[in-house]
Amino acid sequence: MTVLTKLLRIFQSRAFRTGFLLLALVAAIWAILKYRVEVGEALTRLPLWVVAGATLASFIFVPLTMLSWRVILNATGAPVDRVVARRIFFTSQVAKYLPGGVWNFVAAAEVGRDYAISRRRSVCALLISIIISIVTGMILAGLAVVFGPSGLLSRYWWIVVVVPAGIAVLLPPVLNRLVGLALRLMRREPLETDISWSATVRAAGWAFLSWFVMGVQLWLMLTHVGMTANLSTFMLATGGYALGWTVGFLIFFVPAGVGVREVALGAVLATAAVSQGAILVVVLLSRVFTTLADIVLGVAAAAGMRRATAKHAAPPVETDGSGSR
Repeated sequence: MTVLTKLLRIFQSRAFRTGFLLLALVAAIWAILKYRVEVGEALTRLPLWVVAGATLASFIFVPLTMLSWRVILNATGAPVDRVVARRIFFTSQVAKYLPGGVWNFVAAAEVGRDYAISRRRSVCALLISIIISIVTGMILAGLAVVFGPSGLLSRYWWIVVVVPAGIAVLLPPVLNRLVGLALRLMRREPLETDISWSATVRAAGWAFLSWFVMGVQLWLMLTHVGMTANLSTFMLATGGYALGWTVGFLIFFVPAGVGVREVALGAVLATAAVSQGAILVVVLLSRVFTTLADIVLGVAAAAGMRRATAKHAAPPVETDGSGSR
């Protein structure tokens, strides 16, 4: 038995998965508790209905990112049921709060395997959906730089330069070649089907919608702590969140971009003529609400998966064509 086979058996064991989920939950909860004093003070500065609306936005944002990912997952093989998609995505998202930047990929691959989805396909779909999120987010950040408050363009001009390259990567002829090259380098079989124009556009549409929801969340809170309510500041809030999320993801060794995302977002919002204290309030609350959504949805998905496992045996699993599953 090879070392890889032994590791895979450990990953598949119920004890490991339970422990892994609990550890990820602890890490996610810690991401909230480390700012508990600041968050407690921040909550007193906003009306209850604003806090409720901002929390709801996070619970809409996470499922929207799941829908974008599901489009890509279905485009790379046999269609995946909505319930199954939710279980795979929501449980894997909790793992991103663990150090290392790869555990959500590991979790998605292992949970997906229980539903006849190969690890190769799960990892590719998650990576492609993240790339789509990054590119769509950079497009919105670019719009915020161009049409937002004066001074942004001179500071963040590089975003406008990067956007065309990102769009080029998302074009299916380019994207499929890049995915194929990556799989060949890893000595894996190609995906069952190429990603179509339709799938790319639909996934990007869900991604854009998710960014707009988070833009509404930030804008709603910011306008209650001193920011002017207009289209320019809404674009700033939307593009700023997308930029902060992207920077947090790229600094992969920081769990879920905690801290890094907030610094990047705060730097962009500093041009909105709002005090640094008010910006800190909004940035921290946004992080807490989103983390809370990840925890609640992840736990609910894991509970649903356990109930389903108790009733039905797992189906046969796709092979990667290289002997591994």
